[in-house]
Amino acid sequence: MDWVKWLREIPDFPQPGILFRDVLPIMARPKAWKEVLDELEGRLRPLAPSAILAPEARGFLIAAPLADRLNVGLVPVRKAGKLPDPVISESYSLEYGENELTLELDSNLATKRVIIVDDVLATGGTVAAVARLASRASAQVVGFAFLIELVALQGRARLNSSTEIISLLSL
Repeated sequence: MDWVKWLREIPDFPQPGILFRDVLPIMARPKAWKEVLDELEGRLRPLAPSAILAPEARGFLIAAPLADRLNVGLVPVRKAGKLPDPVISESYSLEYGENELTLELDSNLATKRVIIVDDVLATGGTVAAVARLASRASAQVVGFAFLIELVALQGRARLNSSTEIISLLSL
């Protein structure tokens, strides 16, 4: 796991008391980024997904190359006001506030096996909202994948315990 040395920690961002884990320096280093993608691809392929859902913005950056490698669709889940109607929406809480995510109704997810991909599993609010959107679109969530899981924040507890949860690094 050489990629871990490129993980950047930023104290008090986006507000005091939050220790932000920045994965963008990993993506800027081809060898480290390839290591991450290879590991995720190897662990996701057995789940036989037909689509990947990803919340903005870092989730998009991770999910796009994985969708290409797995030859599956990529469905972006956006913040409110970023997608044209018709959409479905879900509100959620995170460590430092409230937010809302939307999914286009014509995403063609009915009966598809989907994996939800994001950079960090913290409190689980964001990806739990994505999972609710997937369910409302009649998709079957078969897995969650993250580069990092912040274990102390217990985000895993907000996710379906019978669904595969993949974290490359637990902190």
